[in-house]
Amino acid sequence: MRRREFIGLLSGAAAAWPQIARAQGISSPVIGHLSSTSRDPIGYMASVFRQGLNEGGGYVEGRDVAIEYRFAEGHYDRLAELAADLVRRRVAVIVATGAAAAVAAKAATADIPIIFVTGSDPVALGLVATLNRPGSNVTGITVIFSMLVPKRLELLHQLVPGAAAIGALINPNYPEADLQQRELQEAAEAIKQQINVVTAATPDEIDKAFAALIERRTDALLVANDPFFESRREQITALAARLAAPAIYSGRPYVEAGGLISYGPDLTEAIRQAGIYAGRILRGAKPADLPVAQPTKFELVINLKTAKALGLAIPQSLLARADEVIE
Repeated sequence: MRRREFIGLLSGAAAAWPQIARAQGISSPVIGHLSSTSRDPIGYMASVFRQGLNEGGGYVEGRDVAIEYRFAEGHYDRLAELAADLVRRRVAVIVATGAAAAVAAKAATADIPIIFVTGSDPVALGLVATLNRPGSNVTGITVIFSMLVPKRLELLHQLVPGAAAIGALINPNYPEADLQQRELQEAAEAIKQQINVVTAATPDEIDKAFAALIERRTDALLVANDPFFESRREQITALAARLAAPAIYSGRPYVEAGGLISYGPDLTEAIRQAGIYAGRILRGAKPADLPVAQPTKFELVINLKTAKALGLAIPQSLLARADEVIE
């Protein structure tokens, strides 16, 4: 009887380990989440990440892994210290969302595995050697937002073909701000479209940027991708409504907040993939052996209620292409 009881205890040890570890003061691994923006700007990010974490390694937050969050709230100058704090905390993995957060994480450690989710080119930023062979302690997911700027301008031009001037809102502190502006200017020249670029890196500057757009009689607006802008999407979409001009954004959350139209990668898949990579790394995989993942699905989302408020008729060709139409 005693031998059978002993074998039974052994068979249940793996399942009971997290509870035993906590009872004995043994720490579970900790994932450090470093973000350029405010807490969970996309709304569903945390739950989707936890789903991927479970898929990749069977981990459940609060049971056998912990997650510590550090948010820069759009103040990119804070990221270096926040990254250093996670390194001092000796986290097992750092998940960095946003290009600036990824750069700060890499500068803070060459030892702790880093998984990024960024809309920038990770090779150009110096995060990885190549997409297929990252070659260091860093890997992740690139959602190539900035390279979609010309496509968004094309969609906006279809919505407002007679626009005399299209405005563009760019954060000058975003790591690829210069690339965004260059891509925008080249795309505008190709269709002979005038572009008025305004910049903002704080909430007050966003207000001032929209005041400048109103003064310049802007006919339409393109909001460049940027984590800080995502965290201020309610402010931006409200100001766009006051501008009374069609605006296009980088992702679905803006349209759900009242924006007119967005075009970009499916962020839920990118975030889930980051969770899968985190689970695999906690199980022993090396970042250098995990290729940088890229999106395969892009979403066109249109808000018909906003279009009606603007007195804008959405072309049937765009409605037919839309992945989702919000009534």
